[in-house]
Amino acid sequence: MPEFGLINRYGKQLTMLPDQIIRSKRKTLSISINENAKLIVRAPKRISDQKIQDFINEKENWITKNQSVIKARAEDTTKDKNMLLYLGTLFPLKTDNDAKKISFNGEEFLAGLQNKEKTNKSLKTWYKNKFKEVAVPRLFYFAEKHNLQVNQVRIKEQKTLWGSCSSRNNINLNFLLIMAPLKVIDYVIIHELAHTIHKNHSVNFWNAVEEIMPNYKEAKRWLKENGYRLRTL
Repeated sequence: MPEFGLINRYGKQLTMLPDQIIRSKRKTLSISINENAKLIVRAPKRISDQKIQDFINEKENWITKNQSVIKARAEDTTKDKNMLLYLGTLFPLKTDNDAKKISFNGEEFLAGLQNKEKTNKSLKTWYKNKFKEVAVPRLFYFAEKHNLQVNQVRIKEQKTLWGSCSSRNNINLNFLLIMAPLKVIDYVIIHELAHTIHKNHSVNFWNAVEEIMPNYKEAKRWLKENGYRLRTL
């Protein structure tokens, strides 16, 4: 890590320094905040440390705001560490000495005595199976109702995407969506189905989404505000 001066060109004392700098052949500077609230800077190879620091100073309010949001989210997920989301509702996770696999009785999840890694693996299997049971039939329902052509459907755990649609109309869906309310699952399904016609996010695309789901903006907002809660396993 290069040493940055602690006073900027305006004589202001600096306290905000990057946690990581990634230099490459890129032509512009960019900043991002990772899931641990660390400040990541991507920069051209030859740009000076001072220009990087000046850029950070200019974005200080944005950085502070987003770091605060991520830290608050971390506290939120820690608070609910013994609770599990399913279809938008939190349910308690309890230990059952006789349980050999994850089960759900409509009021609580039950898990056997095992370490966190094994419990999370079992939970992901349960979520994936439940997603196939609940969500996949809805995809084909909407596709048939609106005469939309789908080639293949794949269920995955994706790090950054909730869904995707290829040029050949192969649709991928993230099974962690089973934690979200049903209207949010429907929104992602309809979003990807609309991509079978419009391979972009043009006005026509959003009109197609709205035609199928008039209140899609509510679901879209929920996912933007709560999506982090679906990635806690």
